[in-house]
Amino acid sequence: MKQLRKQNNKLITGFTIEIILVAVCALLSVAYGSKSIPIADIFGYFGGKNMDSFQAAVIAARIPRTVFGILAGAALGVSGALMQAITRNPIADPSILGVNTGASLMVVIGIAYLNISSGIRLIGLSFAGALLTALFVYGIASVGYGGASSIKLALAGAAVSTALGALVNTIMLPDSNVMKAYRFWQVGSVGGATWDDVKLLIPFCVIGVLLALICSPGLNALLLGDEMAISLGVKVGPLRLLAAVAGVLLCAAVTALAGPIGFVGLMLPHVIRQIFCSDMRVIVPMSALGGAALLTISDVAGRVLGRPGELEVGIITALLGAPIFIWIVFKTKARSI
Repeated sequence: MKQLRKQNNKLITGFTIEIILVAVCALLSVAYGSKSIPIADIFGYFGGKNMDSFQAAVIAARIPRTVFGILAGAALGVSGALMQAITRNPIADPSILGVNTGASLMVVIGIAYLNISSGIRLIGLSFAGALLTALFVYGIASVGYGGASSIKLALAGAAVSTALGALVNTIMLPDSNVMKAYRFWQVGSVGGATWDDVKLLIPFCVIGVLLALICSPGLNALLLGDEMAISLGVKVGPLRLLAAVAGVLLCAAVTALAGPIGFVGLMLPHVIRQIFCSDMRVIVPMSALGGAALLTISDVAGRVLGRPGELEVGIITALLGAPIFIWIVFKTKARSI
């Protein structure tokens, strides 16, 4: 009983800290950029205080960017948690399993051949590419002895991602206009986000997160192994499919609107699992909050470090994620020995 109370207090503290972090990161996102705005002026803006028109315009422009960053980070965090759960692979996330590259291929096809540049059609193409890639990677990994093991999924994802990346270059390079449009998109950025982008992203985030929460109890059983999950009454096939659709939906929507932003879905679920517990009912909401804070503060760091311009958020998350990825691989290897 005492141990349970201690664990509950730890979870409450963790959720409280993450909520505060999201709020602080959101405030910093509005305050800092090529031009810094005093925190007092930001509160004054929301309080209806008369202020300099240029400062008011800067704040108004940064608010949708901040909201989009929070939503995108939450979506990527939950997507990574789902990918790691259904594959039982601590280094799984949309970028490592090739899902981002599949979405990128369909996006570049839409830009090059269908004259699509934004909106719901781009999200649809991205989702189709991500889902087909996920199914293809899982199909390759399932062939042979042992089925779709963690190592085989990672290897299949790397191979498919490399092949699809070559196709992207084949389509993009001959056309300078396509290459120019794709070049800025592929880095991963929330800089051009508008309220229209926020409105497009919200329903996909809501549906994806709700599906993730619905799947969480079954995913806890799935972490024990397929046979154990079946003995507990879990329908493994439909559960894995539903969780995969939720993860791909979240990843594809963000990828279509902001470009392929890597490592957010890799870092957060793994760190939360190490600090708190392996219960997906905890990991999913904590990954959402942590992902929102991480992507938002990464965007702020890119603006501050890149002054008077800015570094795209995809570059910052890669710089942060690479050392953590190496640590995860080292720790996993050490544990297996």
